[in-house]
Amino acid sequence: MQSPPVVIAGAGIAGLTAALAFARHGVSVHVHERSPVLEEVGAGLQLSPNATRILDRLGVLDLVSRSAVRPEAVVLRCAASLIERGRVPLGAAAERRWKAPYLVAHRADLQSALLSRVSESLLISVATGSTVDTVEPRADGLSISITQDGIASQQEAGLFVAADGVWSASRRLVGPHEKSRFSGELAWRTTIPVDSELGRQFAGVTSLTTVTTFLHPGFHLVAYPVRAGHAVNLVAFTPGTAISEQWSGETDAGALARAMQGTAPALSRLVQEAGPWTVWPLHTVDASRPWTSASGIVLIGDAAHAMTPFAAQGAAMAIEDAWTLADAVLAAQNKADALQQWEAARKARVARVARRGALNHFAWHASGPVALARNLFLRFKSPASLAADMDWLYGWTPPGWSPPGSSDDRL
Repeated sequence: MQSPPVVIAGAGIAGLTAALAFARHGVSVHVHERSPVLEEVGAGLQLSPNATRILDRLGVLDLVSRSAVRPEAVVLRCAASLIERGRVPLGAAAERRWKAPYLVAHRADLQSALLSRVSESLLISVATGSTVDTVEPRADGLSISITQDGIASQQEAGLFVAADGVWSASRRLVGPHEKSRFSGELAWRTTIPVDSELGRQFAGVTSLTTVTTFLHPGFHLVAYPVRAGHAVNLVAFTPGTAISEQWSGETDAGALARAMQGTAPALSRLVQEAGPWTVWPLHTVDASRPWTSASGIVLIGDAAHAMTPFAAQGAAMAIEDAWTLADAVLAAQNKADALQQWEAARKARVARVARRGALNHFAWHASGPVALARNLFLRFKSPASLAADMDWLYGWTPPGWSPPGSSDDRL
């Protein structure tokens, strides 16, 4: 029997990946995007092997790889001295260890690759300027009220997937209307051309072929190449106050400079001359709240569990959510039980990732004796040992998949 259609709210990374994941099972999917034009906000993102192996199965990896970069390593540097404190080998070493590549890319390039595959599917439709107003349970599924360009309509579905981000309007459908919370952190973002004076300055500070995190008590700065290596994405994280409930805004650029007191002159000069910097307030969502309802409503990605980006896993968790949800629902005899089991498994995984992010933030902003202990720990950890610490995260495969490295693993 043909499965009833799936309706998805949100055409970001989570929503488009979910559309492809359901369509690969032969299910019709209707995606509704509130924005009148599909524009992805943000700048760079990191796609670790746990995400890229799924993108490969969906036929997206080859497209995004054209503009992405495969960094040679993740490097930790002291922001004051520029001394290297630790290194996790990536590149070919990552593919040997985790059987999938580690990529860094511009967010818009990933969305473009997803949209390209979505547009090729006869099973997927995408409507822009379209909002989901209500979702009502019926005996045989869900009745969903849609408004597009001022015109109301109804759609019947077997499942409604809310992939509408950290400020989800659909979160209220599975429980009390929980709003996102400001984390107390600001993200300062900009990109610089590699073929420019700033690019040459950056090359004098660290490698153009790595993901580099600069450690400092008052901030940390992450830098990596994007756009096929033609630009460098810079993002600094500092404590701050909420700007507004929106993705980005302008604020006093001097606040970043003040947070960077005591850094190496070359790094300080680079940050002062780069820009303009766009400031993003980092909002989170309480992941312990419900993600599903027995009637067939599901939250995925940031709508369910937006977290701070200190484990670089926001996009990866959304991609994992989408793939595992489609597999769980379509393999089950009882949809309600399948959703409950899926939610429990994903919550455990996401919680572990969030704990890793919190540990990273603590270590990267350490000072005094704690910073000395961190540096001593990293001094005696080999690159291979640091990579092994990430096996649980990067080596993860969806339920039912062969583990990385087995003979029938496609990657």
